[in-house]
Amino acid sequence: MTHNHSREPRPCPLCRSPQGEPYAQLRRRHYFLCRICDLVWLCPQQRLDAEAERAHYDTHENNPADVGYRTFLEQLATPLMQRLQPGADGLDYGSGPGPTLSVMLEEQGFSMRLFDPLFAPDSGVLARQYDFITCTETAEHFFSPSDEFARLDQLLRPGGWLGIMTGFRPPADAFAAWHYVRDPTHVCFYSVETMAWIARHYGWTLEMPGNNVALFRKPG
Repeated sequence: MTHNHSREPRPCPLCRSPQGEPYAQLRRRHYFLCRICDLVWLCPQQRLDAEAERAHYDTHENNPADVGYRTFLEQLATPLMQRLQPGADGLDYGSGPGPTLSVMLEEQGFSMRLFDPLFAPDSGVLARQYDFITCTETAEHFFSPSDEFARLDQLLRPGGWLGIMTGFRPPADAFAAWHYVRDPTHVCFYSVETMAWIARHYGWTLEMPGNNVALFRKPG
């Protein structure tokens, strides 16, 4: 008799609630839902290994000269810049293989540092605090969002801004057809309710200027 791990309750990787429950099974991959923070996540045993994950990222064509990609990132960059003081210093957390948002912000007079565990693994940049942090198309890759958001909170100065851009999860009946879930490196899926939980948990304020954009502010 085979033991079916997919039916067992799972601890939530964001809020640590022990009550994750089965949510969906797609292409033999099992997804769980937390009733506390509304996160959906892939069964940890079904994640890609580090080598396969890196190979997948290497297929991403991110290029600062790509006008379409810049337009995509402007969904976060434009409302964020409207809220920042001139010359504020920022960190692009999860900058990826072709850093572009940092270039766009530097063009507007902001100073930027980069951190990415694969492509810019300079832990020195994590030893200080920033006026703002951008995290675009990154949070869905977090194996442990609980640890990552705690780190982001530590990296942010009082009064600072955290801009998250990730695909917000559609209703349950549309989950299977959602393009975002087809990416094998996407392991956490956030809803508007999840973002509200994060804001409450850290005492941040939350604004949502776009479909897939959350702007958090740490109290001053």
